Amino acid sequence: MPLSGCWLLGGVGGTMSKILVVEDERDIRELIGFTLRFAGFEVVLAANGIEALEKAPQVRPDLIILDVRMPKMTGYETCRQLKENPVTSTIPIVFLSAKGQNGEIKEGLDLGAVEYIVKPFAPDDLTNQVKDVLQRVGASE
Repeated sequence: MPLSGCWLLGGVGGTMSKILVVEDERDIRELIGFTLRFAGFEVVLAANGIEALEKAPQVRPDLIILDVRMPKMTGYETCRQLKENPVTSTIPIVFLSAKGQNGEIKEGLDLGAVEYIVKPFAPDDLTNQVKDVLQRVGASE
């Protein structure tokens, strides 16, 4: 999949934002990681919610991209636990899901997510949405 134009979206100036990507499907996880690294972000990958709960307090990311439907622990439950932990409660969360139903989106936003991205997505659309969220929450790029 060509990533033409992505080099224009990269981190310019300031410090690099750190993003924790939580996605159980390896190919999608790696694609998101590659896309965001190519755009100038520091990326940490987790394969499920349990890994995310372990990594988030250690790496203290500026943003968490969290898949909704995962084995072991759903993205919603992971979000709930991240928001209950004082160390991770203020980290903005963006849900990522193949399902874009209004009820699911509302549930994710009610749990404290700042955005909801529906799969499939173009790599530069993902990058633009991440940059927009980081700008809204005041994280450095």
